[in-house]
Amino acid sequence: MNKKIIKIVSASLIFIVIFMFSVVLATDDSVYVWSTETEPISSQTNANVTNENTENNTNQSSNSLNLESGSAILIEQKTGQVLYELNIHEQLRPASVTKVMSLLLIMEALDSGQIALTDKVPCTEDAAGMGGSQIWLEVGEELTVDEMLKAICVVSANDCTVAMADYLCGSQEAFVEKMNARAKELGMNDTTFKNCHGIDEDGHVTSAYDIALMSRELLNNHPTILNYTTIWMDTLRNGESELVNTNKLIRNYKGATGLKTGSTSIALYNLSASATRDGLSLIAVIMKAPTTKIRFSEAQKLLDYGFSNYQYKDLATRGTVIKEADVTKGVTSKTNLITESDVGILIKKGEDKNIEQTINIEENLAAPIAEGQKVGEIIYTLDGKELGRANIVAETGVEKKTFFSIADYVYQNWFSMLRT
Repeated sequence: MNKKIIKIVSASLIFIVIFMFSVVLATDDSVYVWSTETEPISSQTNANVTNENTENNTNQSSNSLNLESGSAILIEQKTGQVLYELNIHEQLRPASVTKVMSLLLIMEALDSGQIALTDKVPCTEDAAGMGGSQIWLEVGEELTVDEMLKAICVVSANDCTVAMADYLCGSQEAFVEKMNARAKELGMNDTTFKNCHGIDEDGHVTSAYDIALMSRELLNNHPTILNYTTIWMDTLRNGESELVNTNKLIRNYKGATGLKTGSTSIALYNLSASATRDGLSLIAVIMKAPTTKIRFSEAQKLLDYGFSNYQYKDLATRGTVIKEADVTKGVTSKTNLITESDVGILIKKGEDKNIEQTINIEENLAAPIAEGQKVGEIIYTLDGKELGRANIVAETGVEKKTFFSIADYVYQNWFSMLRT
């Protein structure tokens, strides 16, 4: 008996609501308006996606730091913005900094599932015959990909690099073709690779700018490489082979994260050095330094310059609720408006207090509205110059009122309430 009464009452309520809806649908002309407003931004954190505007009016193009190296560059890792430059497109021999590209291809294969860290990689005759820095692999000896990466990143092992090239592509020659193709995709127009390890070879050249490009690609898109580049000391072969990082900054420089050293008698001393402090990540590249001491001291000088003068500012975080907005002629009357993406910028220290945000929202928000539909923008400016922007989108969709949609909405909500 109680169930019959509930059904009768439910049917009556549905009829009443539908009748009222037909009246509301004919008279609902209210609109939601949010006018443009400008105000100082509030501090936000944990943004991971960056502003892609790399226009730069602040980088130092003269040798104001009095560097002795032949070429140098300092960039901000997230945006790629150049903060300091010296002969950045001069084609020079990279030595073992070449391995940044080799590591990039290995990490791409690893992260795509082509290979696994536990895969056992055999030492080929080609790899065993390498000179220069190595861990003295014997033909047929196997190390895991994890161990190979450790040897390449920490002690710049040429034999391990060639073994990985053979494992991935069948030969060093095929691997080098892939290196050059990837360099072209990254816009490394100063670069021609002749080998995967960096031992001097005629025509094997790159530039400080191109090294910064591939270093940034490796660090931004394959952050697990830091598991290897930040190792100071370790061992292989059950403790029989001791590894000490060739990059002295890992031990001596606060926030150092990598990345790769390189030197030969012709190339002299090269380094791609990366570090992160207080959310600011920098990459400093030194080429053709006259001594190893100068290589490290000038990389440190570049990094110090960056950390002293710049900061990375998170402006917007994806999914942040900007406003709960009214929606007319919808089955529901409200939806949250959220930021579609993260936005961050590189600015000089202290300038963040002068950044302004302008919020523009469509004046009439009426159903139907799709989930993720753009309804406005936030624009960030400093002294009238745009720094970045983020779309404002609807967090959830709002269906337009119709006879059937309102009946379905009432039915679903009423009977879900009865079940609880």
